[in-house]
Amino acid sequence: MFERYSGLAERALRGEAPSREDARWILDGEDVALLPLLHAAYLPRERAFGRRVQVQMLNNVQNGLCPEDCGYCPQARDSAAAIRKYPMKPRAEILAEAERAAQAGATRYCMVLSGRGPSLERTHELADIVREVKARFPIGVCVSVGLVDEEKARILADAGLDRLNHNLNTSERRYPEICSTHTWADRVRTLTAAKKSGIASCSGFILGMGETTDDVLDVAFTLRELEVPSIPVNFLVPIDGNPVFDDGTLTPERCLRALALMRLVNPSAEIRAAGGREGHLRTLGPLLFWPANSLFVEGYLTTRGDAVEETYRMIADAGFEVDGNPLYDERRAADARAFRLAGADGQILKPDIAAPTRRVAKLPAHP
Repeated sequence: MFERYSGLAERALRGEAPSREDARWILDGEDVALLPLLHAAYLPRERAFGRRVQVQMLNNVQNGLCPEDCGYCPQARDSAAAIRKYPMKPRAEILAEAERAAQAGATRYCMVLSGRGPSLERTHELADIVREVKARFPIGVCVSVGLVDEEKARILADAGLDRLNHNLNTSERRYPEICSTHTWADRVRTLTAAKKSGIASCSGFILGMGETTDDVLDVAFTLRELEVPSIPVNFLVPIDGNPVFDDGTLTPERCLRALALMRLVNPSAEIRAAGGREGHLRTLGPLLFWPANSLFVEGYLTTRGDAVEETYRMIADAGFEVDGNPLYDERRAADARAFRLAGADGQILKPDIAAPTRRVAKLPAHP
């Protein structure tokens, strides 16, 4: 049995994808042992990225007000989700959040605007912001702005944009079931425009929308064919008011198997445990670092996520390290790594447990 896991790892280390049969087994095999599978996925992950973890921070620059009907999104026109809608944030606020991301050690700052796609004027405005972020802070920049053609992609490329995000989200077969206002082919054209303009693409999918195993496999192999270097794997967060709701299929093991599949199909890509990881991986969260080398901190577009220090502590406890930038404060990293049980007064024992005649145990003072 273990020969099958080693065979998957060896193929990935040669840059080869698993067979369709093996890919199906990774997701659905009843005899799959999770830890050997994760180890097989870890070997190409280690070769490409060592034990480093890239941390990324999202800025929801524009929220709601979207004419598209993507059924999984609370910002879509048909969603009744209780969100606050607002137009594009002021430039100063966007730059301040970029600085905060850099100081927190983020590898990349991701600006996201709701809507079908930017106008030419808005594209130039975004390009100016990208230039300023790149000039002021040592951090990569990604934007997610909907559909983009080659002209707009070239404007962003000339500004120094590092990545353009546009997720496929599901297979071509299933796409009409979750969105009718644009097509799967429209999304592929956006990724192609980015690539032709010299911008690295970022594209992934969402698990938990009623997709079949074949849908997941189709997306995994399509991303390989498109040579996408950054792949976020999202786990659907059930939000009241959205037409597409949680299908009940996501267990922590299913999520980890999906991450392992993406690594083994795309061995040198950045695989990101993205939206919903906290709620769906739960106590198995630290195992994500074996197949994945990237994650978001401090939430997503409309939902909360783990804080920076909590995430950094998990990374360190799992034996990995943050792939930070020069503004990253190492002392803050040390604080995040410390497993601090004490409250503000430094006491470990609960007040109602500590014997009143004895000294209460305390953690040593942190320098």
